[in-house]
Amino acid sequence: MAVGAEDAVEGHQERGYGRRITAFVVLSCMTAGMGGVIFGYDIGIAGGVSSMEPFLRKFFPDVYRRMTGSTRASNYCKFDSQLLTAFTSSLYIAGLLTTLLASHVTSTRGRRASMLLGGAAFLAGAVVGGASVSVHMIILGRALLGVGLGFANQAVPLYLSEMAPARRRGAFSNGFQLSVGVGALAANLVNFGAQKIRGGWGWRVSLALAAVPAGLLTLGAVFLPETPNSLVQQGKSRQEVARLLQKIRGADVDVDAELDDIVAAAAANNNNNNGGLRMLLTQRQYRPQLVMAVMIPFFQQVTGINAIAFYAPVLLRTVGMGESASLLSAVVTGVVGVGSTAASMVAVDRFGRRALFLAGGAQMLASQVAIGAIMAAELHDDGAGLMSEGWAGVLILLIAVYVAGFGWSWGPLRWLVPSEVFPLEVRAAGQSVTVAVSFAFTVFVAQAFLAMLCRMKAGIFFFFAGWLAVMTAFVYLLLPETKGVPIEQVADVWREHWFWRRVVVVK
Repeated sequence: MAVGAEDAVEGHQERGYGRRITAFVVLSCMTAGMGGVIFGYDIGIAGGVSSMEPFLRKFFPDVYRRMTGSTRASNYCKFDSQLLTAFTSSLYIAGLLTTLLASHVTSTRGRRASMLLGGAAFLAGAVVGGASVSVHMIILGRALLGVGLGFANQAVPLYLSEMAPARRRGAFSNGFQLSVGVGALAANLVNFGAQKIRGGWGWRVSLALAAVPAGLLTLGAVFLPETPNSLVQQGKSRQEVARLLQKIRGADVDVDAELDDIVAAAAANNNNNNGGLRMLLTQRQYRPQLVMAVMIPFFQQVTGINAIAFYAPVLLRTVGMGESASLLSAVVTGVVGVGSTAASMVAVDRFGRRALFLAGGAQMLASQVAIGAIMAAELHDDGAGLMSEGWAGVLILLIAVYVAGFGWSWGPLRWLVPSEVFPLEVRAAGQSVTVAVSFAFTVFVAQAFLAMLCRMKAGIFFFFAGWLAVMTAFVYLLLPETKGVPIEQVADVWREHWFWRRVVVVK
């Protein structure tokens, strides 16, 4: 636990930072949040179209034959196909490869430039995906979407954390996860409607409609202001930055204290000859932030959420539900996810990051254990031993409880905490590491889940539950509270933490 964290927060809040939430900053952050909507849409759409029979029949005939019973297979192995998982994971492979370039653009050209590039790549991916006539085209379309994610996931969380007033940074940053949830819910609704289109081309509608949030992000980014932090980093004059900061915080707000901290952080960066990434990797003072940049996205992936997000309709078809029912159930869990994330926006700046991490982790752990137990007891290995409707309903309820726990803890906080713990001089590099680690493990989960489900069967849910226990203990012992701490002063919390002060304070 952080020693004296509450006192530190009170001290930071007395420095005169503006607390007003202006319409200007709300509208700017809503526009930037389109990056989260397209991210959620891309996650949700893949699992839905992967369960549609016309899509499988056209691109993955082996999976289609196993699913319809033409070829006998274990209930747990009907969707086991590396080519099918390549369709899902190609998004994240491309995002991983794009991340380092995106870090350079975000640092030198600004957060807005990265959002523009990301939006353009999203548009291209939506067009290719919707027009696909071969498996190579749909994978190319997903890869182009991944390039967009590499830029958007680098820039949008930074944009939100830097534009928000310190007192409400948690709520604004959690808005990114809310946007992801809205995008995933939209994808589930589109999939549910598209699978009813006669002629078997509904999957094209699902893939092509990614162009809607992509177009809004691209158009919005043209008119978005840059963040004050980025302007200072690019060498703009103090007067220019002060005018923007005054516009963001309100005409009657004194912004001198906040501007002084931003300028001081930029000066520390300019006086250091090493690049941001080298500084982050080699300098002792950044060791706690580096650990969080690696471990938080790693833990977020091994919660098992992306297995649920990618493959919820596939999983529900595995236990015997029909195509339409499985897609409708995914809509229900999507609504739960959006609602719980909205709740986190209210709670995060009141109760703090640690409280949500710990409570949400316990909720997810209990749900995963219960899901695994039901799967082990009720879904037999042979093709005829499908789960009863009653137990399938209980499984949907438990998935909803699990998604709710994720939606107000590891979902939004996975984006919030890494975006706010880095000093300005290594912030873009730190976000690059965070996004790269996230994409790397997302690729692993996306590519491995169906094969793991086939081989581990119900045991895969106990596998994720074990990791949930580990990550909850990690947060309890090693993550300090950053509620209410201005982003330019958040380094202080590491010097006050019972463990990290031994690392960052040189005696």
